[in-house]
Amino acid sequence: MDTSLLHALILGLVEGITEFLPISSTGHLILAGNLLGFDDARAGVFFVVIQTGAMLAVVWEYRARFFRVDPALWRNLVVAFVPAAVLGLAFGSMIKQVLFKPVPVALAFIVGGVIILLVDRGEKKARVNDTHSMSWLDALKVGVAQCFALIPGTSRSGATIIGGMLFGLSRPAATEFSFFLAVPTLCAAGAWDLWKNRTLFSVDDLDMFAVGITVSFASAVVVIRWLIRYVATHDFRPFAWYRIAFGIVVLGTAYTGAVNWK
Repeated sequence: MDTSLLHALILGLVEGITEFLPISSTGHLILAGNLLGFDDARAGVFFVVIQTGAMLAVVWEYRARFFRVDPALWRNLVVAFVPAAVLGLAFGSMIKQVLFKPVPVALAFIVGGVIILLVDRGEKKARVNDTHSMSWLDALKVGVAQCFALIPGTSRSGATIIGGMLFGLSRPAATEFSFFLAVPTLCAAGAWDLWKNRTLFSVDDLDMFAVGITVSFASAVVVIRWLIRYVATHDFRPFAWYRIAFGIVVLGTAYTGAVNWK
């Protein structure tokens, strides 16, 4: 198999598995790309574009809800989408230049893990038990929380789920709305980044994108189905400990030189 297609397959799998778990898909893609030697400007665009596959997985799994008239859902998605969209347009390039590196990602892993441990402690009485009951203000609060995900390693799903729980959503409601919010967020981010950097690619790169998006879609479908069952009876603390442990490993290997993180 061509090296670029092999990289696309591996990174598509990483994206699909991590996108909806509170462990940061972008952070994992940056680290995996670094190890694979795929860490240039093209890689940064590729990481964003293959998230479209995960977005399509949400549309597929929730197609009955997405394709019927549900004004409240679409209103809430627009409201929640705006804050991160505005900040992303304003600071996206600077964030890529400064923070799309293994050590900042590892630090964000650890900080995010600690926050999850502090927030997701035991069962709390929720004010909003399902996404049908969310107001536009609930959606706006989740949208503000999503802004923290502009920092790679924070996790978009982690920020929206934990933020939603802090603002009174039940764990299942926060998780489901996080799925829904991925659709406009990932679609817009992928389209904008690809258009802005279109000169970096050629027609020959279509196979690479096709493999990455397809693998991302298939693996994300599996994760979505599993996560819906998981959150019904479990909390997110295991993911928090994973984040902290993984972050410490990256920092430790960077400090000792065991891994040449660029």
